[in-house]
Amino acid sequence: MLNNILFYSLEKAIKRYRRFAQANIDRAGIAITIDQWLVLHVILENDDLTQAEIGERVFKDQASVARIIALLTGRDLLAAVPLPHDGRRTQMRVTAEGQRVLDAVQPIVLSNRETALRGLSDADLTTLRVLLERIYTNCTSPPQAPE
Repeated sequence: MLNNILFYSLEKAIKRYRRFAQANIDRAGIAITIDQWLVLHVILENDDLTQAEIGERVFKDQASVARIIALLTGRDLLAAVPLPHDGRRTQMRVTAEGQRVLDAVQPIVLSNRETALRGLSDADLTTLRVLLERIYTNCTSPPQAPE
């Protein structure tokens, strides 16, 4: 049975959370997707990242990130600012409108997280983080040869 497979349950929970979170953003009348919000948020925090680095942080390939950035730029949520020391390169900056959208979404994000994590203690959350990081590390490290 699929429900007995840990990774199935993990994927099911993630997909349900994303649908729940997106529905709450939509219900608030804010025209942004979770992925667009993530890219905008990452750029706000780190405006010197390449598209590949942004992709790593939001778990998207470079082509998807490029499409999202183009869309956000077209909606005036992001602006490409030329670098003073290299006129061929630009740096992405969150615009005032982008900041307004981020500010509008923030309470929804916090409420979504609170709802999703209801009933979990701080110890539960710490254990969950540790276990998920262990799985991540196990899948990142090269496989060990059997002894």
